[in-house]
Amino acid sequence: MHRDDSGTKVAKASHSDEWPQMRIAVLAAASVRYFRQFGIHVKEKHAMRNIMIILFAMSVIATTSTAHANNSHGEGYRWLPVSGTGIHYFTTAMIHSQEATATCFIQRSTDIVELDGDIKGRVLYHPMSVFDFVAGTLVNTGHQVFSGTVLGSAPAMIYDDEFRFDVNLATGDTIGKIYLMDPVAGPKVQCELDVVGTGYTPEGDATVAYTGRCKLKQ
Repeated sequence: MHRDDSGTKVAKASHSDEWPQMRIAVLAAASVRYFRQFGIHVKEKHAMRNIMIILFAMSVIATTSTAHANNSHGEGYRWLPVSGTGIHYFTTAMIHSQEATATCFIQRSTDIVELDGDIKGRVLYHPMSVFDFVAGTLVNTGHQVFSGTVLGSAPAMIYDDEFRFDVNLATGDTIGKIYLMDPVAGPKVQCELDVVGTGYTPEGDATVAYTGRCKLKQ
């Protein structure tokens, strides 16, 4: 701070305050020289104004993009932790096709998965199951739609075409990733889940446990 002729305190510009203005002036002078070589004459003050407009627009776009990424559905949405259990009903699966190769067995089916806990509802599960008997693995990918509630929400339908389940055929160990990211109906809810197999029911259906997070409006 310093005082002017009347004795009033006035903020003194620091080198850090002057630095952005110096950079804009350098850019403006460079742009003037660049256009001049093509016979285009641009006044330096106009070049400085245009550069400042461009920089301001870029800062607005960057701020807006960050806000959108952090809150893609709008105000009031938050990621919250979820956990629970589920049953994959092998015994009621509808088999659509089966194909054998030299090393693999490929099956397409429609299954029902029932979820309990923070996420309550049913999943219409349409996997392509690839049994690799040489590697001793089973991989499930495909499409699925969840219908139910999340953390007490209104009923929602959410689509997922990115899930993947890996099963060790020798031990039965199962791990999976679920990406319920595309709302179809009801409130806008998104969930990312990790799934592990926990065993089987007496009827032969698989039991699982899930943990993860869901984004919904509070």
